[in-house]
Amino acid sequence: MAGFRDIIGQDQIKEHLQNAFMGKKVSHAYIINGEKSSGKEFIANVFAMSLQCEKEGAEPCQECRSCKQALSANQPDIIKVLQEKPGTISVDDIRTQINHDVAIKPYSSPYKVYIVNEAEKMTPQAQNALLKTLEEPPEYAVILLLTANVNSLLPTILSRCVVLNMKPVSDELVKKYLMEQLKVPDYKAEVCVAFARGNVGKAKSLASSEDFENVKNEALSLLKYIRDMELYEIVAAIKKISDYKLDVNDYLDIMAIWYRDILLFKATKDANHLVFREELQAIRKAAGRSSYEGIESVIKALDKAKSRLNANVNFELTMELLLFEIKENG
Repeated sequence: MAGFRDIIGQDQIKEHLQNAFMGKKVSHAYIINGEKSSGKEFIANVFAMSLQCEKEGAEPCQECRSCKQALSANQPDIIKVLQEKPGTISVDDIRTQINHDVAIKPYSSPYKVYIVNEAEKMTPQAQNALLKTLEEPPEYAVILLLTANVNSLLPTILSRCVVLNMKPVSDELVKKYLMEQLKVPDYKAEVCVAFARGNVGKAKSLASSEDFENVKNEALSLLKYIRDMELYEIVAAIKKISDYKLDVNDYLDIMAIWYRDILLFKATKDANHLVFREELQAIRKAAGRSSYEGIESVIKALDKAKSRLNANVNFELTMELLLFEIKENG
């Protein structure tokens, strides 16, 4: 299914878009801003489908010819702008796929909807080319710019668009979605929710990723036994980390959540709010042997490791420094 009712959270955006097309006050250009995997594309598709739906209701009917075409990605008046060269949206992409095309009237629908995913990848020249269309759009044109970084767009573009910002979805809603729609067991759903931080797409991909399950087990095993490990074993563990396809930040997040659990248990002796509560025995043991200062310094070291990796400092060196800090204080 693909309707407004299937969008999890984001009530303000839903309300704004539904009111726009029900009240016939559709803007010529929207920016949907939110982090990667947060559901921007799904919202854009639902809105585009609603605009073109022959029944003109508050939800796309999913039954009419236009809705069926949209569901199979064949609606001729819903145009996804493609990147000729991956990683950048060039001035030619914008000219050929929007500027030249927009002069042609819709084939069979009231609107021509252009969806530009990863709009932050538009070069300044591409943005300036788009500006020409945004300044004098034909009556039927609706342009949806989806971006993970609204600040990368020119102020002149921003001033001509309605900007809609995605918000983190509440943990309860994400957990409910994982358990009811994807049949993820309670405990696994909680772990995914803790990592996703309100990003439904991320929670969904973690829940279905075998790598995530393996990496989590590897990371916890390393953290439980690191105090007794020899140098060569730590080096081998670092090598193993880099073999996984998972983002190294996810690996560091697993570590950070483990130490937050230890800190929480040390302070409260309450296991109910732990993310890794099936590891209660190991958490109790770690909380007993580590000082508050030690745990705090490990959490700081994890943040420092993230900053170093984002600044492209050597991976092995960064992880080595981090693991020695953990061995010392964890």
